[in-house]
Amino acid sequence: MSSISGWASFLVLVLFINSCGGFYLPGSYMHTYSTDNEIYAKVNSLTSIETELPFSYYSLPYCQPKDGVKKSAENLGELLMGDQIDNSPYRFRINKNETVYLCTTNPLSEAEAKLLKQRTRDLYQVNMILDNLPALRYAKQKDVNIQWTGFPIGFTPPGSNDDYIINHLKFRVSVHEYEGSGVEIIGTGDDGMGVISEADKKKASGFEIVQFEVVPCSIKYDPEQMKKHQMYDVIDPVVCPTEIEKSQIISEQQSVSFTYEVEFVKSDIRWPSRWDAYLRMEGARVHWFSILNSLMVIFFLAGIVFVIFLRTVRRDLTRYEELDKESQAQMNEELSGWKLVVGDVFREPECAKLLCVMVGDGVQILGMAAVTIVFAALGFMSPASRGMLLTGMIILYLFLGIFAGYVGVRAWRTIKGTSEGWRSVSWSVACFFPGIVFVILTILNFLLWGSKSTSAIPISVYFILFSLWFCISVPLTLLGGFLGTKAEEIQYPVRTNQIPREIPARKYPSWLLVLGAGTLPFGTLFIELFFILSSIWLGRFYYVFGFLLIVLTMLIIVCAEVSVVLTYMHLCVEDWRWWWKAFYASGSVSLYVFLYSINYLVFDLQSLSGFVSAMLYLGYSLIMAVAIMLSTGTIGLLTSFYFVHYLFSSVKID
Repeated sequence: MSSISGWASFLVLVLFINSCGGFYLPGSYMHTYSTDNEIYAKVNSLTSIETELPFSYYSLPYCQPKDGVKKSAENLGELLMGDQIDNSPYRFRINKNETVYLCTTNPLSEAEAKLLKQRTRDLYQVNMILDNLPALRYAKQKDVNIQWTGFPIGFTPPGSNDDYIINHLKFRVSVHEYEGSGVEIIGTGDDGMGVISEADKKKASGFEIVQFEVVPCSIKYDPEQMKKHQMYDVIDPVVCPTEIEKSQIISEQQSVSFTYEVEFVKSDIRWPSRWDAYLRMEGARVHWFSILNSLMVIFFLAGIVFVIFLRTVRRDLTRYEELDKESQAQMNEELSGWKLVVGDVFREPECAKLLCVMVGDGVQILGMAAVTIVFAALGFMSPASRGMLLTGMIILYLFLGIFAGYVGVRAWRTIKGTSEGWRSVSWSVACFFPGIVFVILTILNFLLWGSKSTSAIPISVYFILFSLWFCISVPLTLLGGFLGTKAEEIQYPVRTNQIPREIPARKYPSWLLVLGAGTLPFGTLFIELFFILSSIWLGRFYYVFGFLLIVLTMLIIVCAEVSVVLTYMHLCVEDWRWWWKAFYASGSVSLYVFLYSINYLVFDLQSLSGFVSAMLYLGYSLIMAVAIMLSTGTIGLLTSFYFVHYLFSSVKID
C-alpha cells in the first residue's frame, strides 16, 4: 500500500512542478534525434516456431560490427526467456535515404552452408531492434495481410531442394518531428525513470522513431565485384528480383554479400502510440464471447449455491432448531445427509501437512498472478521493456512468501489444534513449488545445453535465482509462518467424535465427480488460454490484460462456487472426507489445461519438430499446470472451509 501511495505522490509532484499537459507512463524513455545522427540497430536471438530453440544471431556467418560484438545489458526476465541482444553493423543516419554495402563473407565452409540450410528449413527468424522497436514485416497470404516481427534467414521455393539466403534488407523508418509541445514524458524502460522538463524541451526537439518496417529479399551479387567496396559504402539502389535465378543460393564455397537500404518517411504517429501497431488487438469479439460464456456459467452456479443456502440449508436449520431436545434426539435417528456427519466433518484429513503446504503455495502463486495482471492492465508492464513481465512476477513471488507461510501455518494450526511443527511446514511451503520448478528447469536445461541454445539458463543465473530465493523468499516465508502461530486460532464449531463414522457405499467413485467439476472453471479459461499459448509459442504479442483480469476474476468466482456445490453434495451423501475433494474440485482444472496444451501442440503447433522442442513445450506446460492446480485448489479449499464452518456453526449440538 505504501508503494502505491509513493507512486501517487511522485506523479502528483511531477505534475505540480512542471505543469504539464499529460504524461506517458508505459514504454521506454523518449529519444529524439537530429538529422544525420547515427543510430545502430540491435539483434536479438534467432527464433523459430518450428523448434522453439533460440540461437545467437552470430552463430551464423553474418557481418559483424567494426568494433566487435558487444552484448547489451539484460535483465533477469530476458535471460530466462533466452533473449541475447547484441549490437549489429546496421547503421541508420536520421533522414538520410541510402543504399549501403555491408560486407562479403568468406566462402562458406561445409559446416556453415549446412547450418544455414538447416536454420532456413527450420523457419528461423532474425529479430532486429531499432530504438527499442522490433522490426515489422508485412506479408500477404490468401489476400490477407499478415503482420510479423522479424524476417526469415532465407527461404526454400516450393518443390525445390535449394535454399536461398536473405542478404538484402529494405528498411522503412517512420519518424515524427517533436518540437517540445509541453507533453511531459515519464519512462520506465532501458534508460530508467526520466522526466522532460520545461528547460529540456528545446534540447529534446528533434525526430522520434515511431515505426520500423523491413522488406527482406535475396539478391545474387558478384562477390569479387562487391569486395572492392568498404563497409558503409553507398551503392546504387537495387531492385528485389522476382526470378529465382537472380537470388543468392546457399551452397558450399559460395561467398555471400550483404547490403541494405534505408528510407525515412515523416509520420503523424506520436511517441505514445508507436507500439499500437504491435499491440493491435485482434479477435475482440472472441474475448467478449469468452466472457459472456463465463458469465453464464457463473450465474448458473450462483443459482445452485443460492438454492443450497436459502432453500435447503436454511429450511433444514430452521426446522431443526424449532424442535425441543427430545424431538431433536428422535429426529437424529431419522436424519440423513450432511447433518449426520456433524461429528466427523472437521476430522483431520490424510496428508494434512502436504495439504497445508499446497494451500500456502497456492496463495503465493495466486497473489503473484493477480497483482501482475492488475499492474499489466494498468500499463505498468510495457512490452517496450523486454523481460519486465517475467522479472516482475519473480520479484512478486519472492516477496509474497510471507503470505504463503502465514496461510500454510495457520491452516496447520487449525487442522492440528497446535503450533507444533510450524517450522517444518514453513520450510516445506518455501521449498515445494520452487523445488518442482527447479527439477523441471534443470532437466530442460541439460537438453538446451546439449542443443547450444541461448535459452539455456547460465549457471550464474541459477546462482542468482537460488540466492534470491534463499535470501528473500525463505526468510519471509518463515516470518509469515511465525506470524501464523501468533494469529487468532480458528475454533471448530462442533466436536469431533473419537471413532470415525462409516461412509455409505456409493454406486460410482467420488473422484469422477471431482474430475468432472474441473470442466466448469476450464470453460471460463480455455479461449483466453489459446491466446496466451499463441503469444508464448508463436511469437505474438499478448497485451489484452484487461480481458485477462476479467477472466481471472470470473475464474476465482467459478472455482469458489464449484467447490462449495461439490462439498455440499459430498456431505449430503454422508461423505465427511471433503478436504482434498474441495481442493481438487477446482484444482482439477489444471488437468484440462495440460490436456489442452497437448491438444494445442498436436493441432496448432504442427510445425513444432524435434524431441528437445517437444520436451521444452511439455515441461513449461507442466509448470503452468502445477501452478494453476495450486492456485485454483487453494481457492476451492478455503471457500469450502468457510462454507462448512458457517454451515455447522448454525447447528446446536449438546
